[in-house]
Amino acid sequence: MTATSTARPVEAGAADRVAVRSYKAPIAYGIFTLIALVLFVVLGRDGTSTFGLSTNADLVQLAPVSLPTRITGIVVTVLLAVIAVFAFTLARAARRIPLWLTVVFGVLFLVAFLTWASANQTIPVPGLLIGTVSLSAPLIFGALGGVLSERVGVVNVAIEGQLLAGAFVSAMVASITNQPLIGVLAAMVAGMLVSFVLAAFAIKYLVDQVIVGVVLNVLVTGLTSFLYAQVLVPNSQALNSPPRFPRIPIPLLSDIPILGPVLFRQTIIIYVMYVAVALVYFGLFHTRWGLRLRAVGEHPTAADTVGIKVAATRFWNVSLAGAIAGIGGAFFTLGSVGSFNKEMTAGAGFIALAAVIFGRWDPLRATLAALLFGFASNLQNVLGVIGSPVPSEFMLMLPYVVTIFAVAGLVGQVRGPAAAGKPYVKG
Repeated sequence: MTATSTARPVEAGAADRVAVRSYKAPIAYGIFTLIALVLFVVLGRDGTSTFGLSTNADLVQLAPVSLPTRITGIVVTVLLAVIAVFAFTLARAARRIPLWLTVVFGVLFLVAFLTWASANQTIPVPGLLIGTVSLSAPLIFGALGGVLSERVGVVNVAIEGQLLAGAFVSAMVASITNQPLIGVLAAMVAGMLVSFVLAAFAIKYLVDQVIVGVVLNVLVTGLTSFLYAQVLVPNSQALNSPPRFPRIPIPLLSDIPILGPVLFRQTIIIYVMYVAVALVYFGLFHTRWGLRLRAVGEHPTAADTVGIKVAATRFWNVSLAGAIAGIGGAFFTLGSVGSFNKEMTAGAGFIALAAVIFGRWDPLRATLAALLFGFASNLQNVLGVIGSPVPSEFMLMLPYVVTIFAVAGLVGQVRGPAAAGKPYVKG
């Protein structure tokens, strides 16, 4: 009897290990290792690849790093194969693949790819990273808005519309007032108004949240396109020539090699982005406001029983999410392009929504995911400038390929807020 009772826990433990065994990440490693074998070894290129590490304005000048193209590709491919085998070993033992292993694998593959693509050319690393931050900024603002909205229980598919509304209104208001800060405030109001509509239909009238979000995106796209053609184009000098934010270097910090020009020679909107990420993370996980918000998104009935007003909490936090996304829209016109163009967000809201999922509804992880997508977008520009052999058509679709692979191939099975997308009717 004792032997039987002792054996059962062991068998249950073995069943648990089988249940958590997943070969998803190892298979992804194996696929990328095969791609590396074909690209960097079979189709390897001869020459020397150079990575420039400093700009002319840097106080401390770092010497460029040169790597032999073919040898680097071979060495990295071997390392990738070792990591893939190690990952299969972990999966076979029903052990979790650590995050750092994925990061190391990704960095090695990226270094090999950049080395292969830049044979006998020079890649300006600071320029590549500066462009990454710029392209990631609207994605990060949109992702922060998406995290807040979904954490409180409302699926925010309307991020694209909030970005586009913020871009349009900020361009027009900043052009009229000649004050970019007022343009940013107007963008926040525009994003909040779009969220008002989403919140009203989703919370008050219990309409399907995904459908409302899609309709809002179409509505804002059509409305801004119409107003652009009828109002902005005929009066472009008065209504579509906003002043852009200047770059403000932070003393001492801006002189740090590589990181200085990337992070601390930026515009006000980028510095606001740093603060917004920190505030959303701290507020969400370390304040009473964040606790109430997450309670409403996880179990609104329980939150209601302890006195939290579910509908009001959802409404005002969805509105706050829209205001944050609106700042991302203002970046297009006041920090990047310098004027409004029709459909200029080009799907950035949907990539931001993917960053929310990839980041597992966490502000910091969603920010890192947005940076990854921004890096993929900027990479096509840099490789195009240096004359990379990668087809231009592939480079244009690279950000979206990375988005699909990240969400479908790396996220795995994740659980979002339990009540997200579910209307709450007080019983």
